[in-house]
Amino acid sequence: MKRIVCTLLSVAGLLFLFSGISLAEEDRGGGKDHSLFNRLPGTWIYQYEDAEFDAHTFRDEKQREIKVEGHRYFFRYGYNEGVKRMSALQILRNYENAVKKIGGTVLLSNFDESSYMRIVNNGKEIWVHVTSNVGEPILTIVEKQAMTQDIVANAEAMGKDIKTTGHVSIYGIYFDTGKAEIKPESDAAIAQIAKLLKNNNALKVYVVGHTDNAGLFDSNMKLSKDRADAVAKTLVAKHGIAAGRLKSYGVGSLSPVASNRTDDGKAKNRRVELVEQ
Repeated sequence: MKRIVCTLLSVAGLLFLFSGISLAEEDRGGGKDHSLFNRLPGTWIYQYEDAEFDAHTFRDEKQREIKVEGHRYFFRYGYNEGVKRMSALQILRNYENAVKKIGGTVLLSNFDESSYMRIVNNGKEIWVHVTSNVGEPILTIVEKQAMTQDIVANAEAMGKDIKTTGHVSIYGIYFDTGKAEIKPESDAAIAQIAKLLKNNNALKVYVVGHTDNAGLFDSNMKLSKDRADAVAKTLVAKHGIAAGRLKSYGVGSLSPVASNRTDDGKAKNRRVELVEQ
């Protein structure tokens, strides 16, 4: 009889053990932790995104919005049943301390119950945004990088637009935020502009820089002019286009083609246009 009771108790104990294990949820959507961070104890990934190229809006020390583009990861963690939830502040401090230990910088903490951080390591720039929802950690990480350009502006299509409307918007010319130095991945688009001008020796154009409405108006006016200047100088120096065929101007955010209230709209507004003289 005692042997039967002991056996039943052993079976009950095993059932309890396995029922406890079953409370640990499985990560969803192919989710896996980012290489920078382990997960908080007792949590699992119930929302996961891995976008090869996307963007997220971060904030700097002065609470200014900074849109960072690159490889974007999104994690939303839940707690296994029976695990005590951390406070929002405890979650933020855990990630902040981890970032500091690897030489990163906490840019802004506790703003809107969020923390914004930046890490530069081995030439790679990584931005981190941590927040929480009722104690559940929410993490967005962007490994800053330029997009691999698959679509290049076409000289023939540019010429048709100029003939039809007198101007053409050029996408595929890239600059870092707030800078006027043309990035190398812009070479293909600029080469097509040069081809357009070489195919029509009589064509003279205004090179016009445009920005979105983020930042100060006067700064954007100057930035848009500086970027237009950079494009014109590159066409002259690298492609042999006569300087007299190009005049550069900047109009900042004065001529949007979409609403600046959305990220997609802002992206469309950041452009260079060629306008027939």
